[in-house]
Amino acid sequence: MTGPAATAVHPGRAPLAAGGRERSFAVCRAVTARANSSFPLAFRLLPPAKRRAMDALYAFMRITDDLADEPAPVAAKRANLAAWRSGLAASLQGRFTHPVFPALAATVQRYGVPVRFLDDVIDGVEGDLEPVRFAAFAELYPYCYRVASAVGLACVRVWGLRSGATFEQTLAPAEAAGIAFQLTNILRDLAEDAANGRVYLPLDELARFGCEPGTWNARSGAFREMMRFQAARAWEYYRRAEPLEALLTPEGRAIFRVMCGTYRGLLTEIERRDYDVLSGRVRVPKWRKAAILLGGWTTRLVT
Repeated sequence: MTGPAATAVHPGRAPLAAGGRERSFAVCRAVTARANSSFPLAFRLLPPAKRRAMDALYAFMRITDDLADEPAPVAAKRANLAAWRSGLAASLQGRFTHPVFPALAATVQRYGVPVRFLDDVIDGVEGDLEPVRFAAFAELYPYCYRVASAVGLACVRVWGLRSGATFEQTLAPAEAAGIAFQLTNILRDLAEDAANGRVYLPLDELARFGCEPGTWNARSGAFREMMRFQAARAWEYYRRAEPLEALLTPEGRAIFRVMCGTYRGLLTEIERRDYDVLSGRVRVPKWRKAAILLGGWTTRLVT
């Protein structure tokens, strides 16, 4: 294994000492700091305790992804993910098989994060171990839920709710936000994923627009129409996610705005490029990312 997951799973390893919680949070922070992502910077919108909790969640998600992406046979990846899942369950009983688990267990217990959301994430990355094809959106949706919505639902527990709001009220909009984010990722990564044998867009919809895999051409009207259809669906899920903002604490609202702003920015860039995601990776300009983050700080200060 390479990267943060290099010591991720050792099924026969002796449990870590229970007193290693602070060291565990430091490991999680290091994993987060090494990540090639702008979101750890957004964690600074949260107070210190919640920031540490987000480091623990992020480290768990990052290592889970790395176990699926490492250059190893599928059987070995599947075995490592099974051991990782067992390690998660053991950590909630005070038995730790990886340095991130003490911090993760403390976060789950302090903020009441349902462990099913973490199990869902493992299920989601397992779905990427083999070549991916989805016959219809009804098959794609559960995948998006597992790899994105479940993450958001866990995060909401840490961010916290305004007075009078309930976690039950957050379920639908937080789920919708994850679907919107993942659909945006799928459109951005279309060419890279296809090169790796993964086609996430529903095959029935590709056939309807005459855009079967292997025939994509960014200059084709049919391709642009297909992408316009997919983008419209993503925008609809962003709309469904909007009620979540009003349910969150000020700092939760701030970080949610940053995340939404970043992913919306990606979808806007895709549209600005007339849906050409094949000739180069779409990115949100750095100045826009800075503006989004500044908007998050403003939200935290004035609400």
